[in-house]
Amino acid sequence: MQRRSFLKASSLALSYVGFFGLSPLNAKEQNLLGFKAIPISTEDSVIVPEGYEVKPLISFGDPLFSNATPFDESKTINQNSVLNAAKVFGDNTDGMSLFPIDENRAILAVNNEYINPELIFNDNGKNIDSQKVAYEQNAMGVSVFEIKRDGDGFKVVLDSPYNRRITAHTPMQISGPAKGHKSMQTQADKKGELALGTINNCANGQTPWGTYLTCEENFDSYFGSSNPNYNFNPSEKRYGLSTKSNYGWELDPRFDIAKNPNEPNRFGWVVEIDPYDANSTPIKRTALGRFKHENVEIVISKEGNVVAYMGDDEANEFLYKFVSKGKFDKNNPRNNRNLLEEGTLYVAKLQGNDLSGSGKWIELSYGKNGLDSKNGFHSQADILINARLAGSIVGATPMDRPEWIAADPKGEFIYATLTNNKKREESSVANPREKNVYGHIIRWNPSKNNHSNADFKWDIFLLAGNPAQYPNDLRKGTSNITKDNMFNSPDGLKFDKFGRLWIQTDGSYSNKGDYEGMGNNQMLCANPVTGEIKRFLTGPIASEVTGLAFSPDYKTMFVGIQHPGERLAPSHYPNGGNSTPRSTIVQITKKDGGIIGS
Repeated sequence: MQRRSFLKASSLALSYVGFFGLSPLNAKEQNLLGFKAIPISTEDSVIVPEGYEVKPLISFGDPLFSNATPFDESKTINQNSVLNAAKVFGDNTDGMSLFPIDENRAILAVNNEYINPELIFNDNGKNIDSQKVAYEQNAMGVSVFEIKRDGDGFKVVLDSPYNRRITAHTPMQISGPAKGHKSMQTQADKKGELALGTINNCANGQTPWGTYLTCEENFDSYFGSSNPNYNFNPSEKRYGLSTKSNYGWELDPRFDIAKNPNEPNRFGWVVEIDPYDANSTPIKRTALGRFKHENVEIVISKEGNVVAYMGDDEANEFLYKFVSKGKFDKNNPRNNRNLLEEGTLYVAKLQGNDLSGSGKWIELSYGKNGLDSKNGFHSQADILINARLAGSIVGATPMDRPEWIAADPKGEFIYATLTNNKKREESSVANPREKNVYGHIIRWNPSKNNHSNADFKWDIFLLAGNPAQYPNDLRKGTSNITKDNMFNSPDGLKFDKFGRLWIQTDGSYSNKGDYEGMGNNQMLCANPVTGEIKRFLTGPIASEVTGLAFSPDYKTMFVGIQHPGERLAPSHYPNGGNSTPRSTIVQITKKDGGIIGS
């Protein structure tokens, strides 16, 4: 930034409250954070505040069915273990939602984002073969299972009729404008209407009609090419496809783009799942656009339209909004089952000065805003399949890796984590730091508090930073970031019904250099009105803290601990000893039986 702009932005950053000035305050809003903050940790455990206790609920490899074999430390890979992988809790727990059955029973739907070959195979993934690929494909996707409260917390109900695993092979309907499009047709599905599987399921969403939304993110990591000279088109390049996958899946012809060039187009979508019906077919909702989805946050406009906010998790990509054509019927939930089938997709363009400003949602519809045959789009399906290219043509604002999006309980303000962007070469009003290693959180308020409106105002809620290392410039963060609560790379984001904003991190845990004094990844809690932030939880060695759900009475919190011990870091969480570290969902309760966070 130019020196004058940089100093001005630094001065503004001294205050966490920007454009909206959320006041006056009432006593209830001032005292949301009733727990004692914890210090940083580099220990190989999950640490919570005084007065709380934490215990595992389920870990990678734990059975969902009584005929499944628990995680095998011998890591033998054969046909039996491949089949077994589809009967146990999947790897790398991520976004999750809870669906109540009654006051003591519920269903958890949980994403299993990806796999860590260095942990799940004896050779640390150095020699991938087709059987290992099949094992990986069954270890990913979504796990849906019943939990039941007893005297010692919640436990998984084996063989519940709700239990199911959704993997890279599960049949899925393709719905919306891209259904049947030539770019969706393959050798195995000549109509382009039935896809197999969902992969790299990052975060999630939950609809008011009781379905689960799982979001496909870095699908490019699983595709390769048997032809090293494969000629990638501009869209394939934009989505990051290359001739070599990260996991060896090109051994499966379906993931070899030289043999099946349209298969990647069938991933990168939001998938709707009915958790209450284990026999139902998941649906890929193409009207919501194809990109590297992080999560979906659903709100209802004043007119009754369903509005879905989404982020594209890659450096210099965009924020999106979908508005349904149909109206939400609160009296007849089943009438809402196809609201995500048809509607309008928008992308965000932001303007402003310093750390706040205004914005507009630009329509991504065929024939509008230059989205026509002159620019390579011949239908609405073309636009949705190639949403990134469409966003660039209409002038969307490149952001610092948009990840989770959360609406406050009143549905007035929308918050989004911008995790980091080490690739940013030039700052912008909504992304004020070059080489943004710490990340920030942006929020916006739609015109007239109506989410179907195109105009909105925005500001930056917080800039993460390190005031101990950089006390004199914008890298210190906003004034609510201190030496006692600092963190980097905000990722997971969720409000509870009381207005607490829970922030989970997925950043550097080196505890050195720019990150000195930050320790392991963590979960914090913020009061959006006062700006106060306290550290609530720290994760084990090399883990990401991601995914959050509450029991209906808010007396149990479920938190995901992903990839402890990744890259062979010295973790043995959760079982200790010499055991293999495994992704785990933990349940947290208050010893006095009270509300979490109070």
